[in-house]
Amino acid sequence: MTKPVLDHIGIAVATLADGLGIYQALGLELEGVEEVAEQGVKVGFLPLGDTRIELLEPTGSDSPIATHLERRGPGLHHVCMRVPDIRAAMDALVGRGYRLLSDEPRRGAHDCLVCFVHPKSAGGVLIELSQPERCPA
Repeated sequence: MTKPVLDHIGIAVATLADGLGIYQALGLELEGVEEVAEQGVKVGFLPLGDTRIELLEPTGSDSPIATHLERRGPGLHHVCMRVPDIRAAMDALVGRGYRLLSDEPRRGAHDCLVCFVHPKSAGGVLIELSQPERCPA
């Protein structure tokens, strides 16, 4: 299996405008904004070298990001690793006893397939797996 690479770091923010300041002060530019209705989130993308920062704004009170903000406030939400075959990565993790938040990948930003690893089985870190649409399945 090909090793994953860092795709992005997700940062929960009340609003994209609230979260942009520090990154813009550091010279990063907002590349684009996308709403992922299935996840209840609006995402702002800031390229950073070979990766990017993704600011995550909830689109409603039932959004997982809204829940995160209520419990923990703004800040680090997840680390995303890009994999060429998300189902193979999911099977490998489950086979080793790791807990996933879903049995099947879902559509995420950039029309990628995504799946999250439960933080209780990953040392307290929410890990997202992402397979870009153009990767071989």
